[in-house]
Amino acid sequence: MAAAAADRRFKIFAAADAFGQPLKDAVVAHLRAHPSVADVVDLGVDKYYAAAAAVARSVIATPTSSSDPALEARGVVVCGTGAGVAIFANKYPGVYATHCATAADAANTRSINACNVLALSGLATPPDAAAAIADAWLATPFRAPCPASGDAPWPDDIQRFFDSAPAEMAAIPDISSASVPDSACAICCLRKGMEFEPVGIMPGGEMRIVRESPTSAYVRFKAGSVEPAHHHTFGHDLVVISGKKKVWNLTKKESYDLVDGDFLFTPAGDVHRVKYFEDTEFFIRWDGHWDIFLDEDLDAARRAIDAELGAATAK
Repeated sequence: MAAAAADRRFKIFAAADAFGQPLKDAVVAHLRAHPSVADVVDLGVDKYYAAAAAVARSVIATPTSSSDPALEARGVVVCGTGAGVAIFANKYPGVYATHCATAADAANTRSINACNVLALSGLATPPDAAAAIADAWLATPFRAPCPASGDAPWPDDIQRFFDSAPAEMAAIPDISSASVPDSACAICCLRKGMEFEPVGIMPGGEMRIVRESPTSAYVRFKAGSVEPAHHHTFGHDLVVISGKKKVWNLTKKESYDLVDGDFLFTPAGDVHRVKYFEDTEFFIRWDGHWDIFLDEDLDAARRAIDAELGAATAK
């Protein structure tokens, strides 16, 4: 086993998708026996992008300890190819993830790129090769001799480049800190070009389900539309994208006026009716599968809403 830099100790976060789980488990066991590894936090198995995000967030959220300034946070992510987890880990500023197929790759990316998240292929890399890759990754400090330098110190001009590169890399803004037009809102972009299906029991409404269970959907209603009193098996979160609506929670005897950007949670089983005052679009997510149980018909709902609004106007 290659010896890691003498003054460094590591806290390593690891996760994988189902294709990468066997290799992740083998690498975690190997790292837990490594003399330079103080702790390995196994974050488990998830979809490759979620696994990568969990590791990336953990790495950047782990501060250097004043009691142990030599302890460094690193990450290991594994999926079928190693590419997917690297792509999504690199969405997080401060993460430098690289897919490595050989120990030379690992030494090079540590020396040149200060790689702090190692991505591995669960389908192409056997456990013994992954162990050698991990050892080289831990053993190689930033700008140290490596295969790319002929295993010799980098020349002075490259050393000068390394002197300025970390600060210059950190200064490159990520998209979240850049000026982004409203039209680039993630939710707005996702719904562009979507085909919506009419909601048969709710005239004027249409919906596009984007996930089945727990159900998530984009919903649109035309101005003047009404949702009769109804309830669901599961509670739901709602965010208004555009428009204006009023929700009466009949169970709680409360009402809510909602416009662009407003959020509302309706608990499971709470009976509620809705009136749309403008063409309105919103994103909704149930805590489980979507269902609906009507507690009144449309005519009764309209009469109740007219009476409620009329009484409010009279006041």
